[in-house]
Amino acid sequence: MKHQRWVAALAAAGIATTVAACGSSSSSDNGANTAQSQSPAISSDTTSDSPSPAASTAALDVSKPTTITVNCEPPTTAASQRQQWLDDVASFEKLHPNITIQSKDEAPCDDPNTFSAKLASGQEENVFYLYMTDTQQAIDSGQVLDIQKYAEKIPVLKDIQPSVINIFRKGDTADGDLYGLPKTNYTLGLVYNRALFTKAGLDPDNPPTTWAAVRDDAKKIAALGPDYVGYADYSAGNTGGWHFTAEMYSQGGHVVSDDGKKADFNNDKGLAVLNNLKAMRWTDNSMGSKQLLQYADTIKMMAAGKLGMTIGAPDYLPNMQSNYKADLSQIGLAPMPAGENGSGTLLGGDGYMFNKNDTPDQVIAGILWLEYENLTPGTGQFDFKRTAQLGNPVGLPEPDLFQGDTAAKEQADKAASANLPINNFKAYVDGTPQLAGHVEPPQAQPIYKVLDGLMSAVLTDKNADPRKLLDDYSAKVQAVLDNAS
Repeated sequence: MKHQRWVAALAAAGIATTVAACGSSSSSDNGANTAQSQSPAISSDTTSDSPSPAASTAALDVSKPTTITVNCEPPTTAASQRQQWLDDVASFEKLHPNITIQSKDEAPCDDPNTFSAKLASGQEENVFYLYMTDTQQAIDSGQVLDIQKYAEKIPVLKDIQPSVINIFRKGDTADGDLYGLPKTNYTLGLVYNRALFTKAGLDPDNPPTTWAAVRDDAKKIAALGPDYVGYADYSAGNTGGWHFTAEMYSQGGHVVSDDGKKADFNNDKGLAVLNNLKAMRWTDNSMGSKQLLQYADTIKMMAAGKLGMTIGAPDYLPNMQSNYKADLSQIGLAPMPAGENGSGTLLGGDGYMFNKNDTPDQVIAGILWLEYENLTPGTGQFDFKRTAQLGNPVGLPEPDLFQGDTAAKEQADKAASANLPINNFKAYVDGTPQLAGHVEPPQAQPIYKVLDGLMSAVLTDKNADPRKLLDDYSAKVQAVLDNAS
């Protein structure tokens, strides 16, 4: 999931949330002019009839005035992002005068505590946001619409990485029917403070690539003084389980077996994760005494220049800037550290699906909006020039959706408007593609909630026995899987 479970953490902490990279102009007129000069690949002809599946060469357009509800409008507490969204809606509606967008302000956009109930009751919007983790659950619920018959009329599909678009297909396979479109794709890596690396005598251009090296560097950063933390990790709010899963992948392991039926971390790789955390926390004292951390906590620590390293995705950086005015020129990204016996990283992201009760015109309107806002270089979240003009960060390796010429255009546009030192992310860009990527496990949120206890135990109890913890929590995760079957 473009890991937006951080939204819940920030909202709970009373912190303004940021919806990643919804770049737009600061005025509706400017946005409309840009939209007209960079029209999306799905062309508009407001006089055409609603297309039939057989008319694969016809442009998509609604047959009559159509209104759709769309959620995940940024909240008023994120004033800049809210205005960008509103500007994009105005620009889109000017480009497509027969379509009206009714935005729904929700934070978090996909609340793990309410998503399943809302989905089951058919209360989702016409076009609704969800984590990639939830796509197969949504498809299996029977509450979402198959949009495969429109696929040939969405030219951008060929430009989206297959591993990303397939997540929105039934069974995650290339030949499965299509039920939605992505917004972002992320890969977890190591977020680190370059200034602290320099202060500790480390080379900021050569961040650690293994957990052993992370441990060594964390000790040196913590040695700068009692206020400094070398490495921080989560252990509450479902974020601890999220990171444990990612760290299992980094050891070449898994949390759940490939068939989704068995807990699969009570092994040497799970032991390596816990032993490493226990050593950093209690032997090295490089993780600080404050534990039960969640997403907002490490953002604050990193922005204040007191945290050396943590695990995060590229969207971690704009949240530091928007919430704490962090100097992002001092922040670097590196690939997920590797374990002794393997390597890997956690993939995620988010996107939108369609309510099963949508009319054909509402589906077409939704596809046109999603392409404009999320999938077209130069508009919506890819209008890097306007994003930079508004003082928001440009230059991060996100949202990582495209391949081929479209990816090249996105990268060129981004470089032309970059206000961040792109070289700070070179290690991440070069190294991450070499790692095996894994999506989140089935029943991810319930499993993460259970595994928070595993992480908090090893980080708050000096005498905790990692092997016994693995025995206990493996049984608890197995119960989650059994109850879901």
